[in-house]
Amino acid sequence: MIEFDSKISNFNKKSFYIENYGCQMNTSDSEIITSILLNNGFFLSKNLYKSNIILFNSCSVRKKAELTLKKRLENLKFLKKKKVLFIIVGCFSKEFKESLIEKNMVDFFVNPDSYKEIPNIFFGTKKKFFRKRESYDDIPILKKIIDKKITSFLNITRGCNNMCTFCIVPFTRGREVSNNPTNIIEKCKILYERGYKEVTLLGQNVDSYKWVNKNYVLYFSDLLDIIAKELPFMRIRFTTSNPHDMSKNVLETIYKHKNICKHIHLPVQSGSNKILKLMNRKYSREDYILLIKKIKDIIPNCSISHDIMTGFCNEEEKDHLDTISLMNKIKYNYGYMFSYSPRPGTYAYKKLYNNVPEYIKKRRLKEIIKLQNSHSLLRMKEYIGKLQEVLIEGLSKKNNNFLYGRNTQNLVIVFPKKHFNIGDTVFVKVKKATSATLIGDII
Repeated sequence: MIEFDSKISNFNKKSFYIENYGCQMNTSDSEIITSILLNNGFFLSKNLYKSNIILFNSCSVRKKAELTLKKRLENLKFLKKKKVLFIIVGCFSKEFKESLIEKNMVDFFVNPDSYKEIPNIFFGTKKKFFRKRESYDDIPILKKIIDKKITSFLNITRGCNNMCTFCIVPFTRGREVSNNPTNIIEKCKILYERGYKEVTLLGQNVDSYKWVNKNYVLYFSDLLDIIAKELPFMRIRFTTSNPHDMSKNVLETIYKHKNICKHIHLPVQSGSNKILKLMNRKYSREDYILLIKKIKDIIPNCSISHDIMTGFCNEEEKDHLDTISLMNKIKYNYGYMFSYSPRPGTYAYKKLYNNVPEYIKKRRLKEIIKLQNSHSLLRMKEYIGKLQEVLIEGLSKKNNNFLYGRNTQNLVIVFPKKHFNIGDTVFVKVKKATSATLIGDII
């Protein structure tokens, strides 16, 4: 859940509160929505119970987010009885929408390309569901509404053209559109001027970014290169990459610039060629392994994370073992692991059979998580005794006497607070490691 801070604390008919359920893309969208509403005379509230407009930024890509949101709506239904407006924004399937309408749990639905329509809800519209195709290049960057926040997210593309059979994104966010590079670069500069020290460039598939002008064509590697040169003291990250689109030029650009972080999130989904084909992933196991080798050859200190889905349609034990063997070969730094749940509207939902029993999905997922934890610990221990440059992001969640930050490989490091502040860059010597965290001292 994301809660944006504000000086507004009194109840106001135009005050709003926003909660986020999902990924980094939702975080970025929440900032876009907030900017739109603030520029239309609305007020941002830090108190859920003193606001009469609550926006829930949803995600239907995975079933867990839907279930979490439904539970949250049930818990807050007493507010709806007090005439508080409930608005769901973001990715949602037709079936998800209809189930909530039937139970009268939500007042309005706004899809990811209709956010500019949200203010119109309060001017007598009779619509319940907004669906358009908008661009947000012209939406101004938010002022720093959380004083100590030093990292931000910025969309460079919206939508997706890949049509993976399990994924609902092309149906909820539409076909892929690349944002104007001039606007992207300008927004990065504004973020830096306002005190942000790191920006993550976002897209369903950032590597397919392509801006066509009459005089030139700009690719993702070109965009990265320009931002890195224009803002040499700002950290740059990006996500997500699709293996079949990642180019050598991108890798060489990452290597060339110190301020482009040495971490790549590279979803594999499965180690089985049969399953990859059923998923319409457009690469083979062998292609993926060659790409990992290329990354390590060009950027030797690059960390690699993954998405792995277990229990997809027709997955047999030998397919699961192919995934296990791929993990053992690569030994990822960390990853995001989950079992397949059918998403209404997708090809897999309509044409394939969800025929792997839940108890088998759970067993396979447990094996994948256990193996990844062992690999994560192995990779983390490689940093013991080494000096790491860390951007301080905040207080440790477990101990207020410690600070935490991340190194260029996107690994979390905690260390004693001393006299340093959030936003400082420090050098930490790693002394201990867990599978999720490095522990050290500032040098």
